[in-house]
Amino acid sequence: MKNTKSIIIFALLIVISVMAVGYSSFEGRLTLNGTAEIVGEWNVRIIGIETQDVSEGCDPGDPQFTNTSVTFSAKLLKPGDSITYLITIQNAGTIDVALDNIIFMEDPNGSEAINFTTSDIDHVLKAGNQTVLNVKVEYDPNTTEVPSIKTKSITGIIEYVQK
Repeated sequence: MKNTKSIIIFALLIVISVMAVGYSSFEGRLTLNGTAEIVGEWNVRIIGIETQDVSEGCDPGDPQFTNTSVTFSAKLLKPGDSITYLITIQNAGTIDVALDNIIFMEDPNGSEAINFTTSDIDHVLKAGNQTVLNVKVEYDPNTTEVPSIKTKSITGIIEYVQK
């Protein structure tokens, strides 16, 4: 009986050894390698400023622009005179963008006889497309006296976000 137990234990050890070798021969290693690259480009910029509808005798100055700002200085003569500036904004990137916010702040201490108005612009600017913002500067046609304060400034911020 002692021999039988020894043979059974020895046989079980052999079976376990064969199973271990068999399992290891079916074991395999899987490897996963990968990379990612960002290829989208953000490039929303100002590409031009022009004047339009300049009242006779008025001076639109020499409007200037960079990729991110415009500067103009209008000289108006009399009530009703106006100058319109056309500001071209381009999405030169590869990502569509959406208009998030437009803020125009007028100098609160500026002349009440000068009005600034702006047009609406495209709310979605697809990659490669452009839009035009019109800014009209006008000497209030209802003004009956020459104002003591003769200047007024405006600051505008146009914010785009990724669509």
